[in-house]
Amino acid sequence: MAKTGPTRVARRTLLWLVALLLAMTAVMAGGALSGASSWTPKLALDLEGGTQMILAPKVEGSASVNADQLNQAVEIIRQRVDGSGVSESEISTQGGRNVVVAMPGTPSKETRDLIQASADMNFRPVITSGAGTPVPEAQRTPASKIPKPTTPKNASDTAWLTADVVKEFEAMDCASLDKGGAQRSDPSKPLVTCQAAQDGQPAVKYVLGPVEVKGQDIVTSSYGLQQGRQGAVTNEWAVNIQFNDEGTRVFKDVTQRLNQFYVQAGGDSGTDPRSQFAIVLDDKVLSAPRSLAVITDGRPQITGNFTEASAKTLSDQLRYGALPISFEIQSEEQISATLGGEQLKMGLIAGLIGLILVVIYSLFQYRALGFVTVVSLLVAGVLTYLAITLLGWAQNYRLSLAGVAGLIVAIGQTADSFIVYFERIRDELREGRGLVAAVENGWRRAKRTVLASKAVNLLAAVVLYFVAVGNVRGFAFTLGLTAIADLLVVFLFTHPTLLLLARTRFFGEGHRFSGLDPRSLGAIPLYRGAGRIRRPDELEPVGAGAPARKSGARAEAERRLTIAERRQAEREAALGADESGKDGQ
Repeated sequence: MAKTGPTRVARRTLLWLVALLLAMTAVMAGGALSGASSWTPKLALDLEGGTQMILAPKVEGSASVNADQLNQAVEIIRQRVDGSGVSESEISTQGGRNVVVAMPGTPSKETRDLIQASADMNFRPVITSGAGTPVPEAQRTPASKIPKPTTPKNASDTAWLTADVVKEFEAMDCASLDKGGAQRSDPSKPLVTCQAAQDGQPAVKYVLGPVEVKGQDIVTSSYGLQQGRQGAVTNEWAVNIQFNDEGTRVFKDVTQRLNQFYVQAGGDSGTDPRSQFAIVLDDKVLSAPRSLAVITDGRPQITGNFTEASAKTLSDQLRYGALPISFEIQSEEQISATLGGEQLKMGLIAGLIGLILVVIYSLFQYRALGFVTVVSLLVAGVLTYLAITLLGWAQNYRLSLAGVAGLIVAIGQTADSFIVYFERIRDELREGRGLVAAVENGWRRAKRTVLASKAVNLLAAVVLYFVAVGNVRGFAFTLGLTAIADLLVVFLFTHPTLLLLARTRFFGEGHRFSGLDPRSLGAIPLYRGAGRIRRPDELEPVGAGAPARKSGARAEAERRLTIAERRQAEREAALGADESGKDGQ
C-alpha cells in the first residue's frame, strides 16, 4: 500500500499538468480560429517595428505649455497607450515642445483619437462601492429585486442604480479593467469604474453619479504637511485644492449634500459611501475621500494615509490632469525594427547554445537521470511559450529582445532547481537508503531550497519591474514568469516523474548508467548482508598504522549538510556518546 499510494499521486499530478497544457492550447486554438490571436507571441517595437507619431500640443486660447505640463501629458498618454507597461511602447518628449509616440504594429482609429484627446478629469459623487472583485453568481442581485427606475433627484440618488448598472457593478473585476479604453463615459450618466490598488490597499470598485465639478475648475493644487486644529504641523501629508468661482459654488453645494450622508451615518464611525466624492481621471478613480465638512471657500484639503511621494503624485495629477491640452499629429510614419531579425536570431542562437551546454552537463553528470532535466526544460519551455502567447492576446504583452534575454537567463535558473533536487537524492543514497526512500527524503530537503531560491528570483523580478521603465520591464517580466513556470514544472512534472522512475528496474536497482548507482556514489548500504548492518561510525582505513578516516560517502554527505542539520547531527552524536558511557559504567 505504501508503494502504490505515492505512485497514484504522482500519476494524478502529471495528469493535472497535462490538463493545464491542454487547456492553454485549447484557448490559443480558439483565439486563432476566431482571428483574435495567433500561435506566435507578439513582438515588441525593437523586433517587429511599428508606427511613430510626432504630436504637437494644442492649448485653448493663447496659453503656452511648460515643461512640467508636457511631462504630465506624457504620463497620461503612457497610461492610455501602455498602462500595464508590457506592450513595449515608447513615449518621450522631443525638443521640449513635442511628444513622440512609437508603438508596435499599426494603431487603430480609436487609439489615435485617444492619444490626441485632452485629459478628462472631473469630480463625481460616490453612490455605492465594493471590493474590486466580481460578486459570485449565486450572490448577485436578481433583476426582480431592483426597484423600478425613477427620475433621480440629484447626482447621489440611488435611483441611478438601474438593473443594468447593478449588473455591471457586480460583474466588474478591477484586475481586468481596461487601462487604455478607447471610449469615454457620458458625463451625464453614472459610471462604473475602479480605483487601482495602491499603498497596500486593495482595489475598490464604485458606482459614481454624473459629473458635478469639472477638472477645468481647478485653479491649482499643492501638497504639504497637514496642520492640526491648534495650527501645529503634524507628520501627516495632505493635498490642497483651490477652485475657481464656478467650482467653489458647485463644490459647496456638493459637500453640503455629501456631509449630510456623513452625519447621518454617524460621522467617523459611519460607512455610507455616499459621503464620498471621487476624483476621476480618464474614467479611473484617483482618490475617493469623504466629505467631513461643508467647503464654502473652494479650498478643500484631502487627507489620508499619504506618503510624500503619493501626495505629490495626486497633487500633480490634479494640477495638470485637467489641462485643456490636446494633440495634433504632425507626422506619422512606419518604422522598421530597431534591432531586427538578425539580433533576434543571434539571441535565439545564444539561448540554444546555453541549452545545449546544460544538456551536455546534465547527461555527463547524471547520465540517464539527465534526460529528466532535458524533458523538464522542454516542458518549462512549452509552458512559458503558451503563457507569453496568451498574455499577448489577453494583455497585449509584447516580447522584446530584453525579454528574450530574460528567457535565456532562466534556462540556467531552471536547471539549477533540478540539480539541487538530484544532489539531495544522491546524498540520501550515500547514506545507504534505497532509491524510493532517497527520492522522498531528498524531495523534502530540496523543496525548501527550491522554494527559497524561486522566491528570491520572483522578488527581484517584481522589484525590477516596478522601479524600471522601458525594455528593462520586459526583462523583469519574463524573469518572473519563468520563475513561476519553473516551480510548476518542478512540482508537477520533475518530482512526480522521479517518484515513478524510482520504482522501475533500471533506476531502482541502480544501473550504472542511471546516474543513481550507489556504488559509483561511494555509498555503504544500510544492510550489508549476512545479518550485518552498517554502523553509524563506520570508517574505512587509509593504510597500515595510519589513522582511520571517514568513508567518502559519509564525508560527502556531511559536507552537504546545512548548518541546522549539522548541529542536529552533533547533538545526536553527543547524546549517543553519553548513552554509551552510561552503558559502559
